[in-house]
Amino acid sequence: MKKKKLPIGIEFFKDFKRDDFYYVDKTGFIRDLIDTRGSVNLFTRPRRFGKSLNLDMLKTFFEIGTDPSVFDGLEISRETAICERYMGKYPVISITLKDVEGLKFQTAYDMLGIVISSAARNFDFLLESNRLMQYEKDQLLCLLKGDFEKEAYIHNSLRFLTELLHKHYGIPAIVLIDEYDVPLDKAYQNGYYPQMVALIRSLLGQVLKTNNSLYFSVITGCLRIAKESIFTGLNNFKVRSISDIRFAEYFGFTEDDVKKLLCYYNMEDKFEALKEWYDGYRFGETEIYCPWDVINQCDKFLETKDAPMEAHWENSSSNAIVQDILATSSETTKGEIEALISGEAVEKLLIPELTYTDLDNENPEVRQTYLWSVLYATGYLTDIDRPRDKVHRLVIPNREVLGIYENRILSWFKLKITSDTAKWGQFCESVKSGDYAEVQRLFNEFLSSSISIRKENYYHGMLLGLLRAEGSWRVRSNAESGTGYTDIALEIPVTKVGCIIEVKYAENGQYDQACAAAMEQIETNGYAETLIQDGMQTVHMYGIACYKKNCKIAYCKLQD
Repeated sequence: MKKKKLPIGIEFFKDFKRDDFYYVDKTGFIRDLIDTRGSVNLFTRPRRFGKSLNLDMLKTFFEIGTDPSVFDGLEISRETAICERYMGKYPVISITLKDVEGLKFQTAYDMLGIVISSAARNFDFLLESNRLMQYEKDQLLCLLKGDFEKEAYIHNSLRFLTELLHKHYGIPAIVLIDEYDVPLDKAYQNGYYPQMVALIRSLLGQVLKTNNSLYFSVITGCLRIAKESIFTGLNNFKVRSISDIRFAEYFGFTEDDVKKLLCYYNMEDKFEALKEWYDGYRFGETEIYCPWDVINQCDKFLETKDAPMEAHWENSSSNAIVQDILATSSETTKGEIEALISGEAVEKLLIPELTYTDLDNENPEVRQTYLWSVLYATGYLTDIDRPRDKVHRLVIPNREVLGIYENRILSWFKLKITSDTAKWGQFCESVKSGDYAEVQRLFNEFLSSSISIRKENYYHGMLLGLLRAEGSWRVRSNAESGTGYTDIALEIPVTKVGCIIEVKYAENGQYDQACAAAMEQIETNGYAETLIQDGMQTVHMYGIACYKKNCKIAYCKLQD
């Protein structure tokens, strides 16, 4: 039997049935929302955990004129009383703010206008409504055209649409707003945060506060922006964050979801690998996998049964927040990051609500608290226990996120070291000349200010980054040479100098044994032969043993 397609990048709920995509049933979310909702309901989750799809599912369920067959066979279809009472019975306004950005405020403002205008076009039939006054139709026409010369029109736009829909149908509207915090994030990065806060506060405040034409609203985002900043004055405002037990299973995949998916595609043998790489998130008391990773990796397995594991979630964002905490970290924070990377937990008092300006707090201790809070909210850290008095026991969730930390640390280390051009230049000159004692001294100095990761390939990556930054050298990693693959092979064509570097992790500080093993590997496998064949007249061979924040170097030279 032909299998359903994997839903990579599918954003619209109705497409799953129409185009025969595999769907992990999250329609129980509709029932639980109806049973426990407030007037305004904010769900915060990391990116790529199904927020947008769940919002479109709500739109498809509630909006007038929906096709009930879309939900046939799904969990919500068994809730007959709910379906009869709510399905297809409400006007729904649904927008996403993910594209409201720009280098300047005016650009972001114009992008918001485009979003509002697009939403209004879904209701252009109101221009023919005999229940609306002409002046209301005239203002609606302005929204349809994107004519926002009167600034109040954009501020009041969502409320105005709810009022028109209520008047036309005699039923209050449901408002769904996805990625509400993206414009604030972009504004913070580009220097117009106060203006954007004022705009979003006004836009949301008018539609969500004291609005008889609003039935209820659902809002999603990554961060919980402080109520005083955005949601001032709202009553019956419910927040469902990653710490809450209720609704935990509806964002991301549970372990049962993953097992069923793997069984459907005959991939049961891949479960342990998926668990190691993509599991580890804890929402409330529920163990959660990143759905974006699971789906994309399963697609790789369908293409090639033995496809290597990949970091899919990592590649969907800049991961700048990890770089940020590294750049501002104290020695204590560096030690905590080292503990996290070693698989240990750190205890942190986290702030559930924040504003982006908190990230610029002049007090380093306060700033670090906010940065830890953002790392937790955005999925770079997770709880291993229920928080006690806002104190969380945090760990890195899985192998993929661990890789993000390691890669960001390497990038930060390279930037930090190469920015001191004199000392970095001295290091490169010492490598070129074979002054191994000076190479050892400088590399130890670099390591002392870094973050320790107890892996051989981490030190390999540090050296590789420093040497490649020189620019004019030919630097190869894990290059075939002699009868094996050397860690780093370096050629300097102008001076006909080459270097072979073999890196070992000195377990328990056994530097001499690790250095000896590195030099023996270089000699036994004939790593220098390829460089000599390439015309290098001098070859420096370095066996470098690293442990925590120290190294020791063994050295030998070949010369024509």
